[in-house]
Amino acid sequence: MESLQNSVKKKATERHYKAEVLITGEQLRLRLHDGKLIKDRRYNLRTYPNCFVAKELIDWLIDHKEAPDRETAIKLMQKLMDHNIIHHVCDGHSEFKDAKLLYRFRKDDGTFPLTKEVKVFIRGQSLYEKKDVKDLHRVETRLTRMVLEMRDSSYMERLEKLWMLPLEHKRLRVIPRLISSEDAIMKLQEENGVKYQRAVFGCEIVDWLIKEGEASSRTDAVELCRRELEHGIIQHVSNRHHFFDGNLLYQFRINFRRRRRLTELLSENSGTAQESHDSPFCLRKLNPEQDSSSFLSVQTNKEIKVVSAVRRSSITSGVAGSTAFYNTSPSLACLPSVECNPKSVLKRPVTNEELLSPGAPYLKKTLTIVGDAVGWGFVVRGGRPCYIQAVDPGGPAAAAGIKVRQFVVSANSRHVMHLDYKTVSNIIMTGPRTLVMEVMEAIE
Repeated sequence: MESLQNSVKKKATERHYKAEVLITGEQLRLRLHDGKLIKDRRYNLRTYPNCFVAKELIDWLIDHKEAPDRETAIKLMQKLMDHNIIHHVCDGHSEFKDAKLLYRFRKDDGTFPLTKEVKVFIRGQSLYEKKDVKDLHRVETRLTRMVLEMRDSSYMERLEKLWMLPLEHKRLRVIPRLISSEDAIMKLQEENGVKYQRAVFGCEIVDWLIKEGEASSRTDAVELCRRELEHGIIQHVSNRHHFFDGNLLYQFRINFRRRRRLTELLSENSGTAQESHDSPFCLRKLNPEQDSSSFLSVQTNKEIKVVSAVRRSSITSGVAGSTAFYNTSPSLACLPSVECNPKSVLKRPVTNEELLSPGAPYLKKTLTIVGDAVGWGFVVRGGRPCYIQAVDPGGPAAAAGIKVRQFVVSANSRHVMHLDYKTVSNIIMTGPRTLVMEVMEAIE
């Protein structure tokens, strides 16, 4: 059976890093739009749309703990410039400078180069989150015109145009079908006596691609999967084989939903960063058989715990030890054993009656949390009442005032004190992006 050649492995690792840079840059772009750092700016009687000031951005990166100092922040943004993700608005500077200069994401002005590698990346992402698109807002004139134009386009052209849509047109409902839906084909599988999470046989991928209209024949499906493997999007579970239409197991090498830290860009040889870099707590799906609201909460130098995660688009792949071919690659194999009933952060149990009793030492607060590109950034646990188990210090929840040990009273005007954490998680995750929560916290 054909082994994966060294040249293929090397190129896949290099392309995998480029894909990680693309994802990191896109997540940063969305966060900057949310933070209003990207906006139309006027300079010398000319308006430059959708741009940011370099000096302001560096301040923001340090304030949000994305960079420890200004020198590192400049290096990080230079990485994005080197990969054609951002550029000076007039292309007058090839280097990123800590000055009052205007820069812009190429995706915001339509100059992002759709190379062959980018097209393979887009295709891989579309397979990772195979989706039905349903417009949730009023369709504006420009979007309507683009949709009409897309009717006569090829499949790849439609994907590219959709990927290049501006931020205001991306309010879409995403329905994953390959990985996290009830009929997902990627699940716990076994090869050579070893069990792998979220794995699928090569022949099943081929069947799925044909069924979903992603490929017209088995030959086309195999060619597509081989391209994705060569570009570091998918991999054999033990990284020993190329793609075959047979009984070998494969996984996604890239987790498109994981929130990236910019400092990961400085680790070019690592393929992808360890989970400890992905904020103080990283969220990842345990396995398909468990409830959809059960995630792993990983903290540096602490044991892995299962909690309920109220966070969109932050399902992070498991990281096993380094493999034979890709050091620290995001393999979903051999997840470590986990503690299913982690220790509560509460100092003692608290009942609803105690919280609501007259004169109780608790203060009620109403907080508004606007989710960013990856979610809200907090974890709930318990029930009757639920409480906040963990908060991402760099996320929207922390900025809004959510703290550990607060009790959840209501979510989006719905009283939830009588519900368990799974139900509360579902209410929040299926609700609007702007979350209004009532919480109660102890008066110290």
